[in-house]
Amino acid sequence: MNAKLHRYLAIMTALIAVAYIQLASGAGVATDDVGEARRILEKADQIRFPNQGFEVEVRINTVTTGQSPEVRKYQILSKGNTNTLVMVTEPASERGQIMLMKDRDLWIYLPSVSQPVRLSLGQRLTGQVANGDLARANFSGDYSPKILRDDVINGETYHVLELTAVDKSVTYSKVLYWVNKSNSRPHRAEFYSLSNRLLKTCRYENYQTQVGAMRPTRLVMEDALRKGEESVLEYSSMKLRDLPDRMFTKDQLNKL
Repeated sequence: MNAKLHRYLAIMTALIAVAYIQLASGAGVATDDVGEARRILEKADQIRFPNQGFEVEVRINTVTTGQSPEVRKYQILSKGNTNTLVMVTEPASERGQIMLMKDRDLWIYLPSVSQPVRLSLGQRLTGQVANGDLARANFSGDYSPKILRDDVINGETYHVLELTAVDKSVTYSKVLYWVNKSNSRPHRAEFYSLSNRLLKTCRYENYQTQVGAMRPTRLVMEDALRKGEESVLEYSSMKLRDLPDRMFTKDQLNKL
């Protein structure tokens, strides 16, 4: 009887040890996958914009069914992906309006209003462009990434990442993101609502050398429900700038 009990205990001990090893191994793989997804996302962010303080001009051309195309222009000053100023330069009637983003807090200064007004990152700015699309292009700071699969498109291999919002304050609830495996360049994104409805898509195009790296200078954002309605963002005149922290405060908005 004792011999049978010893054999039983030995078998159970061995099974528990195997299960523990498999669990630990699985956890290690999951940790490695999360780390790799994070590295891919951070590299793609660095391709889109530099980490240092910089200035760039953005022209947005929006096409809406039944309406004439609308053109708007902005000057963006950004520092460290967490401090951004978005200043309207056209149309002239809105010149002087300034958006300030600090971390995930966003305000707009209107010359006709004494105090800055709070905004949400997901609120529509113009056409298919949300406030956060211009003011906060920091995917690695706003989303938890996971590698879904690899896709081959026109002979190029792309990592497909699923980005889940870290909280409800970020621009989109979920993003599917295609990143070139060989050079970390963003290729395409799909943006989803909290109810998992596809809102719009984005293509990253026309890579050119700006501030020492090849960066996308043309973004095409298309409405997922209304075909033919899109906003095209064109980035130009990017340059590094030494931007003091005091610029990115609400008290300074009426002085810019």
